[in-house]
Formats: sequence, structure tokens, C-alpha cells
Amino acid sequence: MVGKTGHRSPFRLVLGLLLLGVLASALVLLAPGLPGRNGPLLRPAECVVETAGGNVGLTREEAQLATTAVALLARGVEAPDTSGIDDGVLQRLAAGPPEDAGPSLGCRGRSASDLQEQQLNPSGLTPRAAQLRDAMAAVFGDQSLGGFAPGGISQGHGAESTHYDGRAIDVFFRPVTEENRREGWLLAHWLVAHADDLDIQYVIFDDRFWSTHSSRGRWQDYDAPEPGNEVLRHLDHVHVDVLAGGVE
Repeated sequence: MVGKTGHRSPFRLVLGLLLLGVLASALVLLAPGLPGRNGPLLRPAECVVETAGGNVGLTREEAQLATTAVALLARGVEAPDTSGIDDGVLQRLAAGPPEDAGPSLGCRGRSASDLQEQQLNPSGLTPRAAQLRDAMAAVFGDQSLGGFAPGGISQGHGAESTHYDGRAIDVFFRPVTEENRREGWLLAHWLVAHADDLDIQYVIFDDRFWSTHSSRGRWQDYDAPEPGNEVLRHLDHVHVDVLAGGVE
């Protein structure tokens, strides 16, 4: 109410301040339960893991730590301390969804725009792709790799495949079994968590794909070309490629 002197009623002013205080307190109490625990209303979580208790938001560094730890433990190798990460997150990343192997972690894409274009090195990979190969080996050990060769390759993939540019690596998990699918998802999640550091562009596995060009960071259905066998559907291998640099 505005009086003749143009001043608001002291009662309404106090009431308004009290309501603002109650609203602020409610937001503080509710915030930890909302997606993106690090400032849910202002800054969504960079990564999200689907757990039995619901979605859990992680920073990119937490996602990198968690995926590295579960990968090393799966090899029987000493893993870094993950005491600050939700046990449900680690359990889901290590074992996968209870009903079927599949994606559990997604991270928002954030591709670099100032990378230089690179040429093949003697291994048949660009320096960025070679760095990726070495980073995978450091965590996962010896892997069954393909999709590149000294001097490069010119056939065996689609017409515009990044394999021909030396920017792609295939990591095989054969034969196609439930156990191998879960091992493939351990790698796929690790790649997504480290995509920003390793300039990864696409990860394709098990009828799904992730792209750094997607700001939402969700896994999407992969539309495999005909005849749609287990190779073309990427059921037996994880495909990962890096950004070309220059004008993407």
C-alpha cells in the first residue's frame, strides 16, 4: 500500500523481506537434490551418471577420476583415491546398469576451436590420435586396436571416414558378449570423461554414439548403414576419433 506521502507500508515491506528470506532458504535446502549439484540453477553439472538412486552430477575432473579408478580396478591395478565420489556412481560405472550393458555417463561437449590441422605420422595416426592411443594404453593396458596402419589406410570404411585421415582408432571387444559389452562401456565412459583433454570428437559403441559437438552431452542412437551387422553397428568395437583442427 502506498500512502499519500509516497512511502510503502512498513508492514508490507517487512513481509516482503521475510518471504524473500524463506524462498532463499528453500533453494539452499533443495539445491543438493537437483541435477547439477554444483550450482544447479546457475551452472548445470558438466557430467551426469545415472545411478540406482537417480542422476548424480559430477565435475569433469570427478568424472575423469571415477572412470579411471574403475578401469584400473577392473585390471587389478592400484587406483587413485575416490573417497569423495558417491559410491553409487562408482558402482554403476564399474558394473553398468543391472538389466543390460549400456551407457551410464554423459558429459557436455566442449570442442576446441583453435586446433591446428595435423598430418599422419609414421604410425598412420595424427599426433592427436597417437596421444589418445598412448593415453588409453596407460590406463587400460594392451588393447586390440585397428583402423589405422603405417602409411595410412584408404579402404574398409565409409567414404568420409576419419580412419582415412589417421584420426580414428577402433578398440575391439570380441566376441560380442555381455561381459565384453560391459568392458567396452568402461572404455567408452572413460573416453567421454576425457574428451576435452584429448580433443575427442566422436565415440561410437553398441548402437549408441556421443559427440563433442552436442552441448547436452547425451548418448544418442546410432543409425548404422546397411547391412547393419555387428561391425557396422559397432557392437564388437569402440570407435573413437579426434578433431581434425583447422576449419572443422
